[in-house]
Amino acid sequence: MFVILGGNGYVGNAFQRALSAERQDFRVVSREQLDYSRPDTLLRLLRETRATFVINAAGYTGRPNVDACELHKAECLAGNAVLPGIIREVCEHLKLPWGHVSSGCIYTGAKPDGTGFTEQDPPNFSFRQNNCSFYSGCKALGEKVLLGAERCYVWRLRIPFDENDSPRNYISKMVRYDRLLNATNSLSQLTEFANASLACWTNQVDFGIYNLTNPGSVTTLEVVDMITRHGLSNKRFSFFESEEQFMQQAASAPRSNCVLDVSKAVAAGLPLSPVHEALERALCNWNPV
Repeated sequence: MFVILGGNGYVGNAFQRALSAERQDFRVVSREQLDYSRPDTLLRLLRETRATFVINAAGYTGRPNVDACELHKAECLAGNAVLPGIIREVCEHLKLPWGHVSSGCIYTGAKPDGTGFTEQDPPNFSFRQNNCSFYSGCKALGEKVLLGAERCYVWRLRIPFDENDSPRNYISKMVRYDRLLNATNSLSQLTEFANASLACWTNQVDFGIYNLTNPGSVTTLEVVDMITRHGLSNKRFSFFESEEQFMQQAASAPRSNCVLDVSKAVAAGLPLSPVHEALERALCNWNPV
């Protein structure tokens, strides 16, 4: 029995679809139904459901974007840094394996040689460097809370997308934003992310941190060219001249633009297709609202 905390969110729904496709039994739990941030409540839930694996897809991301986290710091800290520690405490007490959805936004840029950050590289976009958004700082703290955790996977998601139009879908955002910032990023095809995360457990991959982005990286300009070529939009896309202009005119919190190395996930046999192939497939099968 899989238990999905935060299972009705954008990422949680992807886990629901993946588990349904594999005909696995699962229970979805939302904070509206049950306050699983209370250790005693979570402990009772996991015992009553006879959980065999816990997925933490809960967290505070802010609406419509991470700028909202600057205004709701208590909620952001509780959802992204405190909650993972509570789940760790309960799961270790019950000796339950579990997985935590983290984020690649704890990094910025790439290594000096242009390669991506590995799971061994310390975050460089966090409170320690004093250069990050409050959201990224809290996600980095969440990973720090899980250092040395027993029977735990940490799955790093990065700018999710798929073929379904949604306010949370990277492709949808590119189409709807008035102006864009050209940057180089790693991305995660949402269905592949969920499948790769589950494969960690079903294939008995070693516990630990995994960058679960599609191999390679892509620029905003490349994505816009693909969107135009596939006819999703006929508008003339406008770009900020620089990141400084973007921060002055469109954002209140710094943004993470980064490249992650997925060699560890690939070596473990986790199913992740190259990022340009994944984008092409999503655009060919696009489902508008």
